[in-house]
Amino acid sequence: MIDLRQIVKKCKAYDKKAQKELYDVYSPVLYGICLRYGKSEDEAEDMLQEGFIKILTKINDFKDKGSFEGWMKKIVVNTAISHYHKNKKYNESYDIDNINEGETGSYLWGNEDFTKEELMNVIDDLPEGYRIIFNLYAIEGFKHKEIAEKLNISHNTSKSQYLRAKEKIREKLEVLSKIKIQNVK
Repeated sequence: MIDLRQIVKKCKAYDKKAQKELYDVYSPVLYGICLRYGKSEDEAEDMLQEGFIKILTKINDFKDKGSFEGWMKKIVVNTAISHYHKNKKYNESYDIDNINEGETGSYLWGNEDFTKEELMNVIDDLPEGYRIIFNLYAIEGFKHKEIAEKLNISHNTSKSQYLRAKEKIREKLEVLSKIKIQNVK
């Protein structure tokens, strides 16, 4: 069992071994966040590295109030948003709100059973702007007002892109559902 307080304390003292231990323990969780925002594994790895540099640079700002993991996740999400701004190009039935996690780690949507990987692939296929807003709102729990401020867009743009993302996800899940039914026959 790791002693997170000790690792953080040593990281604040620029202990390289503690920094590596922190990276080894938390990089899988933070990489998962980066994968949701990046267009590729390489881009996600870049975001992770940039995020960890910021974490280690700002670690003295963490005052042991609240969750350290939550603090790191916030930095990584903000890094992903910054990465989006730097690399921004000119991009701009069922109800996906009723997707429930099943007992086996699969996800139920209507009468269909989808794996987490299938759902993540559908989300990853969204246009970049839709994907980022969907992740921020539906997965990270940000409000549309916060998303608008972070992405320098209007509140209504955040809402409309989220609704369009949901519609695209619904359409893709319907297609995936039909493919699964055909494969059973």
